[in-house]
Amino acid sequence: MTTAAPAGLRWSHVGLNCRDQKATEDFYTRHFGFARARVVEADGVRVVFLRNGPVYLELFATDADTLFTTAKDGPANPGTARHLAFQVDDVDAFLAAAGGELEPLLGPLTFDEFIPGWRTVWVSDPDGIVLEVSQGYTDQSTDELATYA
Repeated sequence: MTTAAPAGLRWSHVGLNCRDQKATEDFYTRHFGFARARVVEADGVRVVFLRNGPVYLELFATDADTLFTTAKDGPANPGTARHLAFQVDDVDAFLAAAGGELEPLLGPLTFDEFIPGWRTVWVSDPDGIVLEVSQGYTDQSTDELATYA
């Protein structure tokens, strides 16, 4: 059963806690094409919004302790995001363009048994958020999806 989303509902942003807002902003700007879209300051708190097309990241500074260890494809802790995911045309070219600044946590792995050409690597941002970077992912057809009903 498919339900319609409320009129006008659309994705907004992901809020990230970061130890060093500037380092996190520089990371997403340099490696993922984000640019500063807005800065909001109130009561001594600065929030930085980064944008890449329709996708926004909202950066909050924090000195809180880390709740999990960065590894593989992300934490399995309930109530936490496992990873953020990005699509590229070529995973190897993406890693090469990073000039060795992005150390893979896992992969690159090939998932040709599911989707020919699907290839993925997992890296982390300065605060340990796991980032999946994939090439070649495609959705299943409606007929294929119906077999999982």
